[in-house]
Amino acid sequence: MPIVLWTDALVFLLLIMVSLFVWHVRRHEHLRRPWRIVLCSPIAMASAVILLIYLIIGLLDSLHFHPQIEDLNNGEKQYSTQIKSVFDMLVSHLQEHDEKTYSAPFAAWQYNKETIELEDGTMIRDYPRLRFGGAHLRDPDTEKIPDIVSKVLHSTVIWSVIFFLFVMLVIWRISRRIQRSFPESISAVARGKTEIPWLVIFLTAGISLWLVIVAWNLSHYYHIFGTDKVGQDVFYQAMKSIRTGLIIGTLTTLVMLPFAILMGISAGYFRGWIDDAIQYIYTTLNSIPGVLLIAAAILMLQVYMANHADQFTSLAARSDMRLLFLCIILGVTSWTGLCRMLRGETMKLREVDYIQAAQAFGVGNFTIIMRHILPNVMHIVLISVVLDFSGLVLAEAVLSYINIGVDPSMNSWGNMINSARMEMARDPVVWWSLAAAFVFMFVLVLAANLFSDTVRDAFDPRLRGREE
Repeated sequence: MPIVLWTDALVFLLLIMVSLFVWHVRRHEHLRRPWRIVLCSPIAMASAVILLIYLIIGLLDSLHFHPQIEDLNNGEKQYSTQIKSVFDMLVSHLQEHDEKTYSAPFAAWQYNKETIELEDGTMIRDYPRLRFGGAHLRDPDTEKIPDIVSKVLHSTVIWSVIFFLFVMLVIWRISRRIQRSFPESISAVARGKTEIPWLVIFLTAGISLWLVIVAWNLSHYYHIFGTDKVGQDVFYQAMKSIRTGLIIGTLTTLVMLPFAILMGISAGYFRGWIDDAIQYIYTTLNSIPGVLLIAAAILMLQVYMANHADQFTSLAARSDMRLLFLCIILGVTSWTGLCRMLRGETMKLREVDYIQAAQAFGVGNFTIIMRHILPNVMHIVLISVVLDFSGLVLAEAVLSYINIGVDPSMNSWGNMINSARMEMARDPVVWWSLAAAFVFMFVLVLAANLFSDTVRDAFDPRLRGREE
C-alpha cells in the first residue's frame, strides 16, 4: 500500500517544478544558450552523470509503501505497519544480511573475539565466522581473493554487454539526429569531435555502471564496507544516506528561495522604509548564531512530538517530520545572503533606462518586477542555488555530528560520522563507517561543486561578455 511522507511529496513537487523549468528553457533561445555551454563542458557532463546516479537512488528511496502480509486465517490482504521504499526492496539482501557486531570490509570473521564452544565441548577465545559475509567459502584464507576476482570478472562480462548495447543505442540516436551514417557517428564520438562531449559521458557512465554492477554482485556474498556495532551493513547505510543528503540540499533551497527573491527584489526596488525593514530583519537574523536557532527549533519539535505522539504513528513518520523541520529551519536561516545580493542587483537595475521608461509610461510595479527585474536576476538565483547545494549537504553532516541534525534513527552521513567518533577511539580502530560516509559524501559534493562552477561561468553575464 503506497504511503506519501511529507518529504516525498515535496521531492516530487520539486521534480515537477524542474521539469516545467526545462520545458520553459527549451522554448526560449536566450535561456538555451547558457545551458548549451554547460552541455558542451566535459567536466560538467561528467559531474552530471554522477549526480544523476545519486538522484536515481534518492528518488527510488522516496517511493514508500507498507509491505503486504498474508492473513493465515482467511487469506485477506493485510499490510504491515513498517514503511519501506522501492530502493529497500531492490537491496533487500543488504538489509537482511545482518551480523552480530563489527566486521571489517570483505571479512569472513567477526572483528571481535568471543568465547566459542567446539564440538568436543572445549571453550576457546577466537574470531567467530560471520553468518553471511564470506559464508559460502570453506577456507576464506585461501579462497577469498580468488573468489572476489572471479566475481569481479563475471560482473565485468555482464557490464561489457550492457554498456556496449547502451553506447550503440545512443550513437544510433545521435546519427539520426545529426543525419550522418552510423560509422561516421562512431568515429566522431571516439575522436571527441561532437559538440556534446559524448566520449566523456560514455567513460563516466561506463565506470559508474561497472562499479554499480560489481558492488551489486559482491554485496550478495560480502559486506563491502563491513558492518557496524549492531551488525548492519555499512554499504547499505551509506546508500540510504543519499536521500537524506539530497533532501537537505534541495528542499532547503525550495524553502529559501521565496524569502530571498521576494524580500531582495522588494528591498532593492521600493527602497525607503521597505528597504529599511527588510535590512533590519536579515541583519537581526544574521546576528543570531544559526546553530542556536536550529537547536532551539529541533528542541521545540521534540517537545511537540512528545506531547502529540498520536499524530506520529511510526518511527519513519517521526524522523521524516524532523527532517522536514530541519530543512525549513535551514531555509529560514540561509536566505539572507541571496537576499542581500538580489537587493544590490535590483537597485542597479532600477536605474537603467528601460525601467525608467516603463515607470514614466505608467507601467505597474508588479509588471515591471515580473517582466524586467526578475528575469535579469535569475542568473544570480540559479548560481546561488547550485553553489549552496554542496554547502547544505555538508551542513547536515556537521549538525548531525553535534546531535541537532536529523533523527538518530534515520540514515545519514552525519549520523554515520557521529557514531564513528567512539569507533575511532577503540582498539583496534573501526574505520570503515567513517570511510564509507566520507567517500559517498565526497563524491556527491565534488560532483556538485564541479557542475556548479560550470553553471556559474555559463550564466555570469560578465564572463559571457568577456568570452564573446
